[in-house]
Amino acid sequence: MIAVLLLLGGAWFAWRLLPSDEALAAQIEERFQKSTGIELRVGSASWSLRPAPVVVLGDIATGQDRPITVRRVVLRPRLDALWRRTVAIEAIEVEGAVLPYASVRAFRGRWQGGEVSGMLAGAWTLAEIPVERVRLRDVVWINRRDIALAYDADLRFDRGWRPREAELLRPGVSPTTRLRLEREGDEDRWRTLIDAGGGTWNGQAALETTESGRLRLSAQLEPRGVDVGDLVRAFGRRQVVAGRFDGHTEIRSEGDNVAELIRDVRTRTRFTMRPATLQGFDLSKVTSGGVRGGQTVLDELTGTLETQNTVDGVRLRYAGLQARSGVLSASGSATVFNRRLNGELAIDLVDGVVGLPLKLAGTLDEPLLSMTGGALAGAAVGTAVLPGVGTAIGARVGQQIEKLFGDEKNNQEKNKK
Repeated sequence: MIAVLLLLGGAWFAWRLLPSDEALAAQIEERFQKSTGIELRVGSASWSLRPAPVVVLGDIATGQDRPITVRRVVLRPRLDALWRRTVAIEAIEVEGAVLPYASVRAFRGRWQGGEVSGMLAGAWTLAEIPVERVRLRDVVWINRRDIALAYDADLRFDRGWRPREAELLRPGVSPTTRLRLEREGDEDRWRTLIDAGGGTWNGQAALETTESGRLRLSAQLEPRGVDVGDLVRAFGRRQVVAGRFDGHTEIRSEGDNVAELIRDVRTRTRFTMRPATLQGFDLSKVTSGGVRGGQTVLDELTGTLETQNTVDGVRLRYAGLQARSGVLSASGSATVFNRRLNGELAIDLVDGVVGLPLKLAGTLDEPLLSMTGGALAGAAVGTAVLPGVGTAIGARVGQQIEKLFGDEKNNQEKNKK
């Protein structure tokens, strides 16, 4: 987004009085710093009118601790529009950009929507479609955790900056991770096609303007056969749950501009996984001190995942979790924020009667599952007051856990033979 705004400003200088290459670079640097308050260095700049108008910028970098850099930018203005002193760019091509999160965030509030129009001094005006196409290649986003993710993108615009078609791709990632948008006529509705995790996540998205003038984005998507492991690995993350899921996703967002829409995105996904594997802990080994490592295989896992963008990262909330595996059933909820886990589970092991409350903590890399203080106290009181019953229940719980997980291990050993 920052790169596109930068280049729109640069386009004006490319047409104004046809300056020399050195003057063009200097003018871009000066106007950028005046508009944003952030220094810009342009390593090279050149322009030509034949055989077709083109402006080429190279080795661009902002004057920040971790600079935003762009290896090469090509702008292709329409010649007939130049004679009418109209800004109409056939294509903008960006190659080899690096966008550190903190550096991009520094632009918030510095470059408002009216800045581009304000740069068109004199008799210059914007065409109905100022930029027809934007192509991005090897654009690397570096997130808060310093994870670098490369993207390619291709966007074609209609009037009002509405995308006619758009494609966003994670290059070199297998299975294919890609988002495509196709506009439905002239309406602000788009067919949304997502390939992710070896499955699909298709549906529709819509954009509307509220009475107060704010933009409101909504989408309804249907994930089918999406592998959680492949999905999160495509974005440099690790998962707590493994398996494929189906479900329904709702997306909501509201803001004064596109940047605010992206920052305000909230999602809600109702999902079903058959089977599912809990990574990082083995329920058969839960003790008062907690358990780390191992895995728990489930026949089915259902629930709702809500995500919310915040200034400190994305917050994930798992609600209404229901799990089933043979004699075991479980329910619970959990929150993941900045890779830290916080949640509670209730495990029923004895004919649906004994509820064992467990606490989920730790991190995504090292999850910790343990009995709650109330569970430990209740077990101690039960054994002291009713030693016979307490012992019987304890034995039954142990028997059911052994049956659940022991049979599984025996079956694995038989399969090996």
